[in-house]
Amino acid sequence: MDIPTQYARSGDLQIAYQVLGDGPIDVVLVPLFVSAIDAMWDVPGVARLLQRISTFSRLIVWDRRGSGMSDGVPGAASLEEQIDDVRAVLSAVGSEQPALLSVMEGCALAALYAASHPQAVRALVMLTPTPRMTWAPDYDWALKPEERANLVDSLTDHWGRDTSGNPFIRNTDPDDPVSRAAFARLQRLSMSPAAAVAAQRMARGVDARHVLPSIQCPTLVLRRVDEVLIDGRHSRYTADHIPNAKYIELPGSGPVFTGDVDGASDVIEQFLTGVRRPQVSDRTLATVLFTDIVGSTERAAALGDGAWRALLERHDELVRHHVERHRGRYVKSLGDGALATFDGPSRAISSALAIRDGVRGLDLQVRAGLHTGECELLSDGDVGGLAVHIGARISGLAEPGEVLVSSTVRDLIVGSGQTLTDRGEHELKGVPGSWRLLAVVP
Repeated sequence: MDIPTQYARSGDLQIAYQVLGDGPIDVVLVPLFVSAIDAMWDVPGVARLLQRISTFSRLIVWDRRGSGMSDGVPGAASLEEQIDDVRAVLSAVGSEQPALLSVMEGCALAALYAASHPQAVRALVMLTPTPRMTWAPDYDWALKPEERANLVDSLTDHWGRDTSGNPFIRNTDPDDPVSRAAFARLQRLSMSPAAAVAAQRMARGVDARHVLPSIQCPTLVLRRVDEVLIDGRHSRYTADHIPNAKYIELPGSGPVFTGDVDGASDVIEQFLTGVRRPQVSDRTLATVLFTDIVGSTERAAALGDGAWRALLERHDELVRHHVERHRGRYVKSLGDGALATFDGPSRAISSALAIRDGVRGLDLQVRAGLHTGECELLSDGDVGGLAVHIGARISGLAEPGEVLVSSTVRDLIVGSGQTLTDRGEHELKGVPGSWRLLAVVP
């Protein structure tokens, strides 16, 4: 998503923030220490959760000092210093009494702010809170010092990489390679491995338990019932020690921003507004078409920049024409190709064939890939989700002049008159399992 980033001055530092939505209440996200507001919109579950919240609020997101696009600091910042950053952002956007939405270890910062400024916080929502992260005799479900030391040490080797040794990647959806890759990128853009180690070493000393009984605002604690990385006793302890806190366990085994994100959004909306509005789904089944100009780099070099741009404009006009003629939606140009969606796979195939034949008049060749699956309709008109990722991978495997489709498309066009020929099983990079692909016979 392309949301303008602005800066609030906190002492000598500049704190990056973004604002989304114009609802009647303000919601401020108090993030994990892993924060990069530009990159978090690429993590599907996170983006979905925040976009839903922005439909009933003015949502304010920001990067903690030393993270993302906010100014860096030597070492790790204390909670007290970061409270100054919260105040700076709220002052910059003119928010007087927001609700705070916090995640995991970010809940300690949110709890301290809510307890310290009881008149300035209307409500508190905590997702899988961890008020203390290290073992104590009266808190014996937290990681022991040696276990936490091993966790911190692993960050050096696995930070920003989609590997099983990266503990934070394990906490995303294990069956969603797009989410894992996006979260790994978010880590890289948030801070260096050394900075992540420093932040975690600081966090191991944080103990916000004594703050919890002083929280006066309405509080909701949410976690998934089978959450695997964070012991459920952290959340239950938090809810038990905040006066009149509401505690809800949602189905699932990952963090709240995975799985049924809409269910979590509904609970948060009802808690903050008192109502749960009917939502128009922004997910739809569609056939995704990717086209790609064969040999585009060599052709561009031969023609020169001006002539190549003119040719691309004619190509894009032709593609848009054949997409719309077959009742599709032209999503965007990809520079040397295009992305479109259709509500029927047969029309998508017919459009792909028409594009392939039409560009011959421009002395071009294209390859095309199609897949049918559930797509996420993004607010800027783009589409996302695993189906889009699969379509792009299929397009990359097509031969020049070939229209290649997934077996899902094949299963949906029975009786259409389209003829397909088997191209065998293929591994699609970043997509689980093997996929049978088929070529359209003209």
